[in-house]
Amino acid sequence: MRKSIAIDMDGVIADTEPHLIEWYKNETGISLTPQLINELGEDAAFADKIALHKVLHTQSFFRTVPVMDKAVENVTLLMEDYEIFIVSAAMEFPLSLYEKREWLQEHFPFISWKNIIFCGDKSIIDTDYMIDDYCKNLDFCKGKALMFNAYHNAHINHHIRINHWDEVPKLLKTLTYSTENIL
Repeated sequence: MRKSIAIDMDGVIADTEPHLIEWYKNETGISLTPQLINELGEDAAFADKIALHKVLHTQSFFRTVPVMDKAVENVTLLMEDYEIFIVSAAMEFPLSLYEKREWLQEHFPFISWKNIIFCGDKSIIDTDYMIDDYCKNLDFCKGKALMFNAYHNAHINHHIRINHWDEVPKLLKTLTYSTENIL
């Protein structure tokens, strides 16, 4: 039986950070950088909560997010050895449901609709590995938690960090090999 991987969308296969920074600037005129957000903290950096809410609830925001560098190639590669599930806590942003499904059809058409999970709470996900950028999801992961690097998790170090998609296949092979040798 193949091992399974839950892969988050926003900030993991969808390059949300620069997209959000650009849309926030268009809405507020405030220029942010990942470094500044890292220094201030996400909550302080995106100080105009009304503008942030508006951006995240604007039609086409989620549909137009760019794909994370090398995500398509590496997810395709992982599918040779693992059962892949795309998991997004999309319920917070109801407009995003349709947009995320359309985005996946465009950029990851090889992922079956049966392997796409839109939920409100990822603690229900029971896979061997979870790749996510938020500890609120990873801390309750039933399998091995793998944290994709983001400005909001730069100071967190209690999960294995992934800085780029090119690291993922080798890391998973190492983790799988280590686990199999322990048993």
